[in-house]
This record gives sequence, structure tokens and C-alpha cells, in this order.
Amino acid sequence: MKFKNCLPIVAACFVAASCGSNQSSQKLTSGLSMANLDTTAVPGQSFYQYACGGWMKNNPLPDEYSRFGSFDQLAENNREQVKGLIEKLAETTHQAGSIEQKIGDLYSVAMDSVKLNEDGYKPLTEDLQAIANLQNTEDLTAHLAQMNKYGMFPYFAIYIGADDMNSSMNIVHTYQSGLGMGQRDYYLEEDEATSKIREAYKQHITTMFELVGFTKDEAQKASKDVFDIEYRLAKAFLSPVELRDPHANYNIKTIAELSAEYPSIAWETLFKELGLDGLESIDLGQPRAMAEANALLKDMPLSAQKAYLQWNVINSAASYLSDDLNQQNFEFFGKVMSGTEKMQPRWKRAVSTVNGSLGEAVGQMYVAEYFPPAAKERMVTLVKNLQTALGERIQSLDWMGEATKVKALEKLNTFHVKIGYPDKWKDYSTLAIEKDSYWSNIKRANVWDHAEMIAKAGKPVDKDEWFMTPQTVNAYYNPTTNEICFPAGILQYPFFDMNADDAFNYGAIGVVIGHEMTHGFDDQGRQYDKEGNLKDWWTEEDAVNFEARAKVMSDFFDSIEVAPGVYANGKFTLGENIADHGGLQVSYQAFQHAIQDKKIGEVDGFTPEQRFFLSYANVWADNIRPEEILNRTKMDPHSLGKWRVDGALPHIEAWYKAFNITEDDALFVPKDKRVAIW
Repeated sequence: MKFKNCLPIVAACFVAASCGSNQSSQKLTSGLSMANLDTTAVPGQSFYQYACGGWMKNNPLPDEYSRFGSFDQLAENNREQVKGLIEKLAETTHQAGSIEQKIGDLYSVAMDSVKLNEDGYKPLTEDLQAIANLQNTEDLTAHLAQMNKYGMFPYFAIYIGADDMNSSMNIVHTYQSGLGMGQRDYYLEEDEATSKIREAYKQHITTMFELVGFTKDEAQKASKDVFDIEYRLAKAFLSPVELRDPHANYNIKTIAELSAEYPSIAWETLFKELGLDGLESIDLGQPRAMAEANALLKDMPLSAQKAYLQWNVINSAASYLSDDLNQQNFEFFGKVMSGTEKMQPRWKRAVSTVNGSLGEAVGQMYVAEYFPPAAKERMVTLVKNLQTALGERIQSLDWMGEATKVKALEKLNTFHVKIGYPDKWKDYSTLAIEKDSYWSNIKRANVWDHAEMIAKAGKPVDKDEWFMTPQTVNAYYNPTTNEICFPAGILQYPFFDMNADDAFNYGAIGVVIGHEMTHGFDDQGRQYDKEGNLKDWWTEEDAVNFEARAKVMSDFFDSIEVAPGVYANGKFTLGENIADHGGLQVSYQAFQHAIQDKKIGEVDGFTPEQRFFLSYANVWADNIRPEEILNRTKMDPHSLGKWRVDGALPHIEAWYKAFNITEDDALFVPKDKRVAIW
């Protein structure tokens, strides 16, 4: 919960090259597909339409997607590759307890539609009955521990992570949790679209209870109880913007203080059941939300709380049960919330489950097949080039004083860089995968994950641990370890092309690298020092300068109307927008260094500078459903694809020069109104 899941990047097969290397010995392409462009559009009116209009026209939205982009195409190919690796194991028998047996059997269980439909909701009956048997609040608190182990977090979540004030040590944290729709705004906003979703959710809860054996009257009563509890929690939750303040979400409490302030929760019982005996203190993430959880446990009838816990079980398990439950789950979360018209085929869902439960084991196979050591070596060179460019930009800042610059450069130079895959793989030998039921295997996998996490409490942080698997098509920055991570899946087109020249590769993968580096200096990341501690290393004047410049960014995105009457949330997306801005500036500077001694001219009618920006824009080409625009505006700290282009580039001076953008163009922003941070 502390690290940033940045850039929803997807990938296919590995392609390795070295940006900035000597490429004169081979004929390189522009890396661009002319079919992606809409040359009838004017770059200064909508660069997104100009760069991506052809792609959007040629790639209509598939029924199983709420949003489908150029990188989603690659995700499909990536998933096919992983499927091939998994199916080979599923087709043969392996020694019991071997990793091959576990991967193959979990996939086979997920694919066995006959057994899943014969079992119906029976795999849930034991879980539902255990909740029905609860006699009092202490029983309920103890059961919360069991649900946490199973991957369910009603009322609040407990997890182990670095201490923000002492980043070398792991401590226990709490986090606001327990909303079936995930985000508090779905419960609180009164616009017509959100109100309709809310009413559909209530009916969905009722239907799901009926599908697992409750009578219609029982289901309706349960639905009301569930929604009442979730609504009260939502009102107490911090907003997405408030959650971005690390100081506000860091509150050390002793166990005695917890017991005194939140007496409805049997803390000692809870921690004992979680395997945290002897705990002296925790970080209470959001006190206001915990106060409401405490009040609910005191005020609400036990029968209502049982219904709420049972709903958490039903909602968590639906994807691993029979087709009727799966379909109803999709009807709401897929169709109503995101506008998706068709559920993914079973094999895709099964691959996702295996990736989620045995991720590094699958990743080890993936790396062996698709990511040779040479690719990792070349990525190291890329990162160094971008680090150099960011350092140059920091040194040249006119709004930052020398004392802060020294600290910023120290932080930059101590980045812990992770590329491709971990040096040490997870050991899954104690995880049992059996053929009893899909849901039982999910629970066992979650219990295994939970035990691994709990074992870290009170111990030093392992800075070599990975928060993503190698096959994950994403990248991240983690402030408490001051690390940037680029899994193997990222070195693919449209982010990287060994046959393309520097203009393409710096515009795509280079911006990704710069994006993650800049997160170390965005509105959240800048609050952590080089050791990963939440510590103010800025002079007061420099902090004021930064905040003023960041406000220009948040105000600009606040003014963007993403749908009729719906505006972007510039404060919520501030960190990602700053990272896009920084990534573009840093990578463009590194790109200029890379080509200064080369003869790199026009290709396909575009200058190198134009191709840099076109390759960046092409990464974000997508088609998206109206429902998903609303969903992502509420849930996603990243701006929508269109605005990662048309919202980001008007603040980049080099883009104006490359495409001769003037004040007559719709995207033109006067210089004194542009963002100028990194």
C-alpha cells in the first residue's frame, strides 16, 4: 500500500536494445506505424487524435474490455506466452508437491467448469456457517483475523510494511478497508450515474445472497445491512486526495491506547489470532475510519455484522465458483461499473489466478524463456543515462537552492534499481495446491501470502524483495526503499524496439524510466529522504516553490472535462502527472545527449524530435467506454490516456518547437501558465 503502481504498462515478448549506443552499423527504423496516425487531425488541436486516431479507428473496443489500448494488445500476447508455459505443466503429471504440480493443478482446477458448476456454492458453506455461528463481538474480532488470512478485509486491513519514520524496519500498519465497491465516492456522490450504480449494487448484493442459498427476504435484509455498514464506513474514509498525505496517514499507537480508544475491537485477541503476540505498537493509518469501525461494532446488531462478513466472503469468492455466481459478479462489476460487454474467457481468468498465486514461480519460467541476460544489461545502461539527465536537470533548476539540490542529488544517486527479475526467488514449498475446490486453493494461497507477510513484523526490511513479478507489465517506485523497478515484461514494443532508433526508444521506454525516477521527487515521494524515511530535507523556501509549481499542475488538470459535467481530479492524479511531466523532460534531455554526435535525420517524414513525441503518444492510444471513464476518474491516480498526451505535452517546450505549435492552437498554454518543476 506504500508503493506506487505506476504506468499501467503491458508487454508481450522481450525486445532488447541499448538507447544511446552506437547504432550506426545497422539500418534502423522510425519505430512508428503510420497507420496509428490520423493525419487529418491538427497536432495543436488534439495531439492525441493526431498521433493515435488511426490506431483507435483500426482497433475497435473488444467486448471483454472496458478500455483497450495499444499496450493491452501486447498484454494479450504476453498472456498467450504465459498460458503456453502453464499449459505444458497442466497437460502432464508431476511429482506431488513440486512447483510444476502446483502450477499445473491450479490451472486445471480453474479450468474445470464441470466440477465448478457441480459444486455450485458448496465450497462457501463452511465459511458462511462459521460466520453464522459467531456469538459476540470478541468472536467476531477473532474471525476478522481468519478473514484477513484468507485475503478479506472487512472494517479495516492489517498489513506489515516499512516504518515510514524508520524505513529499515518493518512494523504493523492498519488501513481503511471494507467497501464492496472499493472507492468511497460511489457511496457518497449524488450525480445520476453514481446513484444508478449504487442502486444496482444493492440489487447485486441481494441477488448474490439468493444464489448462495438465502431466501429472498433474507437476501433483501442482508443487502440492506451490508449497504448500511459500507455507507457508514465510506462517510468516515479519507478521500483519495487525503490518502496522499503520508504524515496524515502515520499515527503510532500503543496497544493500550488502541484498546482505550477503540474498545469495541478485541485487539489482543485479534493480534494473537494473526500471529502477532507481544505486539507493543502499530501505525494506525486512518483514525477517523477506525473510529467508525469501532462504532459500527458497538452499534450495529450482531446479525447485521454477520451479513456484512458473509458478503465479504461471497464477494471475494464469486470469481472462483460456479458460472451463475461468476456471471452475476460480472453483471455488476463488469457491465454496470465499467461498461464491459463480455466476460473474459475462462483460460484468461485462470492464467491471471496462477500468476497471482504462484507469481514468481511462473516468472522464473517466463524469464528463462523470454528475457535473456543481455536484455537486463542493456536496461541498466538506459537507467544510467536517464539518471544522468535527471541529475543535470536538478542542478540547473532556478527555483531550488543549493542545499536542497545537494540532498536531491544524493537521493537520486542512491536509487535502488531493480531490473527484470529478482536475484532470489520465492520458495513455495509450503504452499499446498490440491484438487478439492478452486476456492479452497485460493484460500490456501492467501494464507501462505499472509504468513509470509506476518513473518516480516519487527524485522529489517528486505530491500531486495520485489513487489511485482517479472511477467508483470508495469513498473513502480517505492519511497520507503527509494527503489525503481522495471520487471522483464516492460522491454517490449511499443515501449522498446531494438530495430528502432533513439528517437523512438527514448520517447517510449525512456519516458517510462524517467517517470519512475521522478516519483522520487513528486508531491509524495519528495517527502522521503535518500534512506526512505519520511523526513523533511527541503529548505522552507524550496518547499514553498515546489508546492506553488505543483499547484499549477493540479489546477490545470482540475479544469479538464473528461466527460459531460465530469472533471478530472488534479489533486488525486498530481503524483502521476508530475511523473509524466518529469519523465518527458528528463528523457528528452537524455535523448538529445544520445544523438548529439550522430547523424539522425528525418524518417517517414518526421524529424527525430517529432518521432520522440509521437512514440510517447502512441503508448497511450486506447478506446474506452463511458462507464470506465467515470470509474477511472474516481479510482485511478493516473490520468486517462488522452490526457496523458493532451494534458502533458502542452507543458513541454520542446513539443511546441517540434510541431510548430502557436497561440492559435487549442492546446497552446502560455509560457507563464505552464508547469515547470523538474
